[in-house]
Amino acid sequence: MVRIPIEPIPFGPFCLDVVNARLLRDGVKVEVRPQALHVLQVLLQNSGRHVTYEQMIREAWGGNLVSKHTVAVTVGEVKKALGEFGPWISYRARLGYCFEAPNADDLVRQGWHCWSRGTREGFEKALCYFQRAATESNDPRAFEGASLCYLMMGTCGMRPSREMYQGFLQAHNRAVALSGLTPDLRADRAQGLQIFEHKNAEAEADLLQALREKPKWVPVHMRLIMLYAGTGRLDEALQQVEEVRAIDPLWVQLPASEVFVRFFRRELDAALEAARQALELHPYLPLSRALYAQALEYSGDTQEALKQYRMATMLCPDLPWLRALEAICLVNSGRRAEALEILQQLEDLRATEYVDAYFQALLLHALGRKDEAFQELERACEENSAALFVIDVDPRVDPLRSDPRFGPIRDRVFNEAIPYLQTKFAVSSVLPEPL
Repeated sequence: MVRIPIEPIPFGPFCLDVVNARLLRDGVKVEVRPQALHVLQVLLQNSGRHVTYEQMIREAWGGNLVSKHTVAVTVGEVKKALGEFGPWISYRARLGYCFEAPNADDLVRQGWHCWSRGTREGFEKALCYFQRAATESNDPRAFEGASLCYLMMGTCGMRPSREMYQGFLQAHNRAVALSGLTPDLRADRAQGLQIFEHKNAEAEADLLQALREKPKWVPVHMRLIMLYAGTGRLDEALQQVEEVRAIDPLWVQLPASEVFVRFFRRELDAALEAARQALELHPYLPLSRALYAQALEYSGDTQEALKQYRMATMLCPDLPWLRALEAICLVNSGRRAEALEILQQLEDLRATEYVDAYFQALLLHALGRKDEAFQELERACEENSAALFVIDVDPRVDPLRSDPRFGPIRDRVFNEAIPYLQTKFAVSSVLPEPL
């Protein structure tokens, strides 16, 4: 009699080797007792269908009677062995147990839903969904979504820039390998080149090429606004604002981007007007609140500015640099003691969370601690703070520019090679571990 070989059963990052009675995750054996492997095999062979108690006894226990409690405990062992993928096994009374791996499309949609929150928690949850989708398939959308999560967390100062940019490059390279350098992926690469490598000419070339391929694509125009504003080409930045307004006047980030540009142009009245429009259209966007607060503060209305800073923090509590800006406003309001309390809170937070040194430098300078402020600017360089891309045009930095220590720091930002970016990251199908 010829024996028909039993093929291994792959699912997600796992593979059930039935012949050798072992479960592998990414090629590494997972310790599971034999009876739990029998249960897993029955569930996998009936994927998408419920397995009743009677069927489980018949197929996993060979007809030997055991209690429902024993079955439940053994299924629990299987779920524990699967780790974060344990929820793929569900139970419904009177129907039994069911194994069902989510479709990659569903995971990608869930990822973008979380991503749209615009908070660190949202980006981290989205990253988990995208990574799970990537383990199930070679869908380039999963890698592109993951790369954007890393890019946003790094750009917004939510997580350390160096770590986030490395994660971005790995995921982005994989997406490009699968689908080619699409205009979307080209624009994402341009943002990384500008913010983390300070290669503005290369970034602009990528964005203009993406724009030739998709002329009315708003995200490219938005990135050009950031590029031109950060490099002091403020007339061109304002022109891009008008380009976006002509394409889609209700684009969510448009009013905030105009405030960004007007503030750098030192046009405070126009910045305030744009900020009010931003809040009217998108009252729950933290960046709009923060930019409005900034324009208010520089216009002399520090009390209203404080309210807006605090509302921005309530909307997005995982951005420590918002607290630093609030503390600067407190100093400018004559409330130094309260500012010192926030400074201490941020220093304590730094023990466990990323706190952007660029904004710490601004706060320390506002408190009159100039030497410490420049130490923080040095630290910002070491950490490659995402905020450094505006150091040439940021009005908040104006009081530091005349100090002889400022020039060398500025030159270091734009001229010094960033060691970890010299590495050619491997194109891998496995993304870095979730945060």
